[in-house]
Amino acid sequence: MPVHSRAAQFAPFAALTGYDDIISESARFTEDSPDLGESLISDLNDRLVFLLSRDRPPATTVTYFIPDAKKSGGRYLTFTDRLAKYDPHRRRLVFASGLALPVESVTDVESDELDLLQF
Repeated sequence: MPVHSRAAQFAPFAALTGYDDIISESARFTEDSPDLGESLISDLNDRLVFLLSRDRPPATTVTYFIPDAKKSGGRYLTFTDRLAKYDPHRRRLVFASGLALPVESVTDVESDELDLLQF
């Protein structure tokens, strides 16, 4: 018997195909979606209005939530760039790099200029 055929006899056997994928998917960590209160939403709105009113908006760090496509929850991401504009029709923040984020996904906005105003 050739060595290749002989080695196939001892190959591992998975009786439940897809079981490992299900286990690894259920073990994957997701964070809870944010529940922003009225005061936090108002504060975020004030910060964004201030930054967008600047002649040249400063570098802004935005934390936003991306829902998971397969299970409840999602993850938080942080992005730093110059805020270019607000698209009211699509309700998106557009950055200089071209990234457009839905306003509803934004959970925090930071900038050096905001620190001076003590928001």
